[in-house]
Amino acid sequence: MNIAMILAGGCGSRTEQDIPKQFMNVYDKPLIIYTLENFERHPDIDGIAVVCLEGWHEVLKAYARQYGISKLNWILDGGADGQESTHKGITALRDVCENDDIILVHDAIRPFITEEVIADAITKCGRKGSGLSAVRCQETIVRTDDGKSGSEGISRQEIMRVQTPQAYKYGKALWAYEEADKRGIKGEVYINTLMLRLGETVYFSKGTEKNVKITTIDDLEVFKALLNMEREDWMK
Repeated sequence: MNIAMILAGGCGSRTEQDIPKQFMNVYDKPLIIYTLENFERHPDIDGIAVVCLEGWHEVLKAYARQYGISKLNWILDGGADGQESTHKGITALRDVCENDDIILVHDAIRPFITEEVIADAITKCGRKGSGLSAVRCQETIVRTDDGKSGSEGISRQEIMRVQTPQAYKYGKALWAYEEADKRGIKGEVYINTLMLRLGETVYFSKGTEKNVKITTIDDLEVFKALLNMEREDWMK
């Protein structure tokens, strides 16, 4: 069984909107619905769980009914930060998942996720135990302490930019969060950085530059441009 776990617990203000960015309307559709629709359509996704911001559960249920998101089986409470939210979501599925089932942890605010990226994450996870959507870094990387100056470069060949989804076997994901509790590890927003803190090796799957994370108004404009390009392709 393959379950998409969508993280929608944030209430960031960098988009300068009055509502959480995952619930903002883009062309009369909530941002989170664009994300959910991609997992809904994917033939290898058996169910969807959303770790949701408190007070927005009923809104999400209503949107799911309106847009036909039939695979949304769980709407779960989030935590104080990304690590706690993911931990709570994974623990909530303990009675549902077997150890070899695959959990794909994905940001609600990455709405341009593609079928190919989802499929490759599942495939790599099945073969290697993890599949982290990632792309090569194209920019020059400079190490800095203060964000104002730097004196050391980092080779781009040593850098991968990790996105979501991040796919893991359920048993391994549950182990990671329980082990983090035992070791007192806190504040790891993503499961991949937690795995690295625990000394684990992670494996990359296909990523894409289009898999933009909506954190600022500029990101939102990029997403709108990508949507318009896709609509123009449909009309050809």
